Amino acid sequence: MKFPNLEDARLRNKEAVRYYDAQPIDNPSFFHGKKYFLKTYGCQMNVHDSELIRNLVEGIGFLSVDKMEDADLVILNTCAIRENAHDKVFGFLGRCKHVKEVKNPNMIICLCGCMAQEPGVCEDILNRHRYIDLVFGTHDMHNLPTYLVNLKRGQTDFEVSSVEGDVVENLEYKRDSKYQAWVNIMYGCDKFCTYCIVPYTRGKQRSRRSQKIIDEVEKLKGEGYLEVTLLGQNVNAYGKDLEGEISFADLLERVAKTGIERVRFVTSHPWDFTDDMIETIGKYPNIMPYIHLPIQSGSDKILRAMGRRYTKEKYLQLFDKIKAVVPNVAITTDIIVGFPGETEDDFRETLDIVERCKFDGAFTFIFSKREGTPAARLNDEISLREKEKRLSRLNELVNKYSLEANKRYVGKIEKVLITGKSEKDENFLAGYTETMKLVNVQGNIDYIGQIIPVKITEAKSFSLNGEAV
Repeated sequence: MKFPNLEDARLRNKEAVRYYDAQPIDNPSFFHGKKYFLKTYGCQMNVHDSELIRNLVEGIGFLSVDKMEDADLVILNTCAIRENAHDKVFGFLGRCKHVKEVKNPNMIICLCGCMAQEPGVCEDILNRHRYIDLVFGTHDMHNLPTYLVNLKRGQTDFEVSSVEGDVVENLEYKRDSKYQAWVNIMYGCDKFCTYCIVPYTRGKQRSRRSQKIIDEVEKLKGEGYLEVTLLGQNVNAYGKDLEGEISFADLLERVAKTGIERVRFVTSHPWDFTDDMIETIGKYPNIMPYIHLPIQSGSDKILRAMGRRYTKEKYLQLFDKIKAVVPNVAITTDIIVGFPGETEDDFRETLDIVERCKFDGAFTFIFSKREGTPAARLNDEISLREKEKRLSRLNELVNKYSLEANKRYVGKIEKVLITGKSEKDENFLAGYTETMKLVNVQGNIDYIGQIIPVKITEAKSFSLNGEAV
């Protein structure tokens, strides 16, 4: 049994990261005909982790089902960023417990991912949720088949390592899309923003070897994928931890030169955003003109308290450079309201930033206290009611500029990668512009999996409507 420890998770030793290949799956038909249900919470990294989980469990015989009640194996891949994620997970676990007690006593229930890396969660499971059969963390995901086989043989596993982390190569994924693919270029984070649990749950920053990344992109291109998104917690810090490796700007250029139709990346940190990156994005037409650039707050006082390592002025200088160099670029952001110590004046500075930048969109959140982070120890005197009022005011302004940005597309013809049928109306197709705008398209179903010209006919705050040309 391995149990997480936040003190261990804080450590950043100088020992070299271990790089090794994933081992072939043993007992490939051990669970032949059994059924599994997988539910994912959280960020793009969690979504991509779930693509790995699908491949691993199907590699030992499991078949996917859409309803938890029909499954022999239930896996919850969890997020630790906000408290409401915890509430949702434990609420769903309560449903799983009921099904296990009433319908299927042999059901295997697994909790994995970032929540599993939190000591408080693990203690709660051991004390109050003993019906959960398997708990494993972000560093142990590739070992899932072994854990399941061991469990079937009577060995309970609680495998949550608080380590800096390794890099496991040659992992195979069952991808959610045939046209768009996530590609991990690095893992972990060393920024330690005071509110963020990610450096503790994901380990230290560790970059993959650039040639391995290029090989993966080339393979995806050969399989017919049209778009790759380079993925990392602080994606533009790529290579800083590896002596002799290339920079993120150079990696972007090498990926663009593979000739794949579309290249994206998430999520970038303003502190690591270089002029070389901006020039590279502007230079290659297959690097998409869409950048997610979190600001978090418009107040320098709050930015310092958050440990963000830039000022409002520096952020605006970077914002203006990107706008000047990258044609027709769309920029979105993240903003936290109600951080401890945020006054009305601090919040007004955040509104001023939104007025100034007129972001294409923003993910907005109320501050959520995370156990073990420095911000959790700060005196938080702002009432929940006041935080909710600030969030509402912020969202009203964000939505105003999101709609304004979208209206500029009306009447224009945009290149749209059609990914499938619209979730809201099966009579429409859905896809994304180069600037990451969701478009609902009137057109032939044969367009799915193609990049087609679409005339934009209507703009909404969060999407566009259009007709295939």
